[in-house]
Amino acid sequence: MNTLGNSQKKNSAMLDSDDLASLSLASPTKRFDNVIYSGVEDVLVDRESLLDQYLDALYEKRGSTRENALASTIEVFNNSIQHEFIEHKFATLLHQCLNSIKKGSPKEVALACHAIGLLSLTAGSGEKAREILEESVSPISEALKSTFETSIILSLLACLAVITFVGGEETEHAEKSMQIMWQIAHPKLGSNVVAAKPPASVISTVVTAWSFLLTTVDERALNPRSWQDSLSFLSTLLDKNDRSVRIAAGEALALIFEMGSLEKFCGESKVSGHTCIEGDGSRKTMYINGLKTKANNQMKDLSAEAGGRGSTKKDLINQRNKFHDIVDFLENGHAPETSTKIGRELLHTSSWSQMIQLNFLKHFLAGGFVKHMHENPFLHDVFDFTPEIKLDHHMSAVEKRMYKSPNSVLNKARAQLLNKQRTISMEKHGGYYAVGLVDA
Repeated sequence: MNTLGNSQKKNSAMLDSDDLASLSLASPTKRFDNVIYSGVEDVLVDRESLLDQYLDALYEKRGSTRENALASTIEVFNNSIQHEFIEHKFATLLHQCLNSIKKGSPKEVALACHAIGLLSLTAGSGEKAREILEESVSPISEALKSTFETSIILSLLACLAVITFVGGEETEHAEKSMQIMWQIAHPKLGSNVVAAKPPASVISTVVTAWSFLLTTVDERALNPRSWQDSLSFLSTLLDKNDRSVRIAAGEALALIFEMGSLEKFCGESKVSGHTCIEGDGSRKTMYINGLKTKANNQMKDLSAEAGGRGSTKKDLINQRNKFHDIVDFLENGHAPETSTKIGRELLHTSSWSQMIQLNFLKHFLAGGFVKHMHENPFLHDVFDFTPEIKLDHHMSAVEKRMYKSPNSVLNKARAQLLNKQRTISMEKHGGYYAVGLVDA
């Protein structure tokens, strides 16, 4: 996700001239020559026409052409909420993106995954989001099984998390995706099979995405046999050398404790000589309390770590603060409260569930986060956030160039319209005919 966010502008280069000579993918604001300028509506419609051209480019054989088209599609979806396009053409874009996941380069797969996630977030909960999830789960699952490329795995995990978050209306939908993720970090294999050890970045992403989906489920409907050793596994991750893995595991544990149904994550397991048997209340309680105490002690140590097990001082401070918050929550029941600036407004969270959701979506949307928080009704519902509508303030840099610059498309359109009106007026009064004037 991060790689894609950082390289988004770089990827939005023009298509090769021998592929589509007349199609520029450099920016959604570059090609306005064919627009009939009658006002703001026509400027906005041009974005949809660009999306149509990018969609056509996804049928091209050359991989670089498809990559550029996907990158430009992502840019448009980041800069504007494309409800009209979603209404009529989401299925076509979805299936072209799924084709890219099946046959594309790692770069193309990453872009296609991000585009599908944005497609789902823009569609919002409902029939279209359900279709996106249903059509995408199997291809994503197969792609995860068939690749060892870390960048591809990370992109697929992020996509699966987002489309399940939006389109998964039942706990079983979330659990299915969570199982796909969990199998990557903690596979259940036969005694004669040795699992390949996933890199730390994959483990941390799995746990983060798994936690993100866990925020959406009704713990009462969880199948305890599916997650019978998740508490103990997450506890072992607190001892790993990678700081991102430790933080992801700590947040997942905090979320589980916040949900309260710890027995759902115990089931039947045997850890450190203690057996936790479903239905045996006293022994299960002893086991859970012991595991909670162990995790609490581990996180106390991490909140006071002196260094040497990570990369930078900033990361160390972040870890200390994070685990200090978790320990405070475990001991005193105080979930951290956060405030995130959205333009001139603040979005507040007061639970681990809300904070995990916000951090994940903020990371996924990257440069499109503020735009979507202001204009995406689905995110308004998720975070109970009602933005104050101020068109001037909430314009993106692209939109300000479109509407406010003296050389903007809209101002040029106004000038063109005024010139035409002057000509008509002069014709009426003096028989004057403009030479070389082309009707808009």
